[in-house]
Amino acid sequence: MKEGQPLSFAEQTGATPMLSVIVPCYNERPNVAPMIAKLDAALRGIDWEAIYVDDNSPDGTAAEVRRIAALDPRVRCLRRVGRRGLASAVIEGALSSSARYVAVIDGDLQHDETRLPVMLNELASGQYDLAVASRHVDGGNNDGLANRWRHMLSDGGIWLAQRVLPVKLTDPMSGFFMLPRTLFDDLAGHLTGQGFKILLDLVLSSPAPLRVKEVPAAFHERQAGESKLNAQVMIQFGGLLLDKTFGGYLPLRFLSFAIVGAFGVMVHLTVLGLLWKFTRLNFGVEQTIATVVAMIFNFQLNNAVTYADQRLKGPRLWRGLVLFLAVCGVGAIANIGIAKTLYETNTAWTVAGAIGAIIGVVWNYAVSSTLVWRAR
Repeated sequence: MKEGQPLSFAEQTGATPMLSVIVPCYNERPNVAPMIAKLDAALRGIDWEAIYVDDNSPDGTAAEVRRIAALDPRVRCLRRVGRRGLASAVIEGALSSSARYVAVIDGDLQHDETRLPVMLNELASGQYDLAVASRHVDGGNNDGLANRWRHMLSDGGIWLAQRVLPVKLTDPMSGFFMLPRTLFDDLAGHLTGQGFKILLDLVLSSPAPLRVKEVPAAFHERQAGESKLNAQVMIQFGGLLLDKTFGGYLPLRFLSFAIVGAFGVMVHLTVLGLLWKFTRLNFGVEQTIATVVAMIFNFQLNNAVTYADQRLKGPRLWRGLVLFLAVCGVGAIANIGIAKTLYETNTAWTVAGAIGAIIGVVWNYAVSSTLVWRAR
């Protein structure tokens, strides 16, 4: 143990808690003390600990957790430097636990912590492997989502996830759930560890369908901080579904890179259409402008989503953009050249075009990962 780091519940009391509550967080300092007070009230009579996993929040979240941990042995903090992402934070937090059960709850006070004893009782009955706090069963609600756009993102994700799930789950987008720690240990090696929706990852990673119990829960409005639900989350969510669909044979980063590329095609066509309609430039110039705009869009989105844990900033951002444009330029030349060669050898234009595009995407991904977003 490092000097100055607070002892865990088990280290200070000599006992293993019944429940570890894993709280992945980023910039949640104002919510730390209220959350711990709410857990204390909700879990009265239960041996519990709260494990905050903080992704080096610039607002001092880790310092606030450690301030409270110095007074309360049930609270501890894992501060991660150089790593980002809710799923990997949950994995590290859960694997640091020795409790009988682990629960995952957001640190923003939007989840109803009073559901924790209910979930614990359901699991203790031995009838279920996983308890999920659901907004979409009788008694639950989704009122805390800030606006119509967030409702659409959530509902769209739920609909998509339910198409591939092996079990009935009304709220696969939930970030509030509980399971035996030994089960989490068994599944941990099969998890992608990327993105934000780890519940779906757990369910899809289990060799056998899990016995799931959903308990109704209200989703409260956020009182402080900013929501993390956005288009970036949904792109990573789509990549996770594809990763599980292909059995993990295609890297999740590649799938995310390809999804971003598909958005780039839409941006390209939109810009090209606007230029064609409102300018008098020749097609070659319009195509060049649309291509550069789409490349810049792809770079920014990949930097924010696909390589969020290696995000480029400052001077490295501009260097990365120049490299990305060069890499994609070579990829475009390879795409066109291979497709043209195949077409001239009597290959159907659809097949030739698809093969060229696939080779271009693979090239762009491989070289970008090596040169643009290489490990520091």
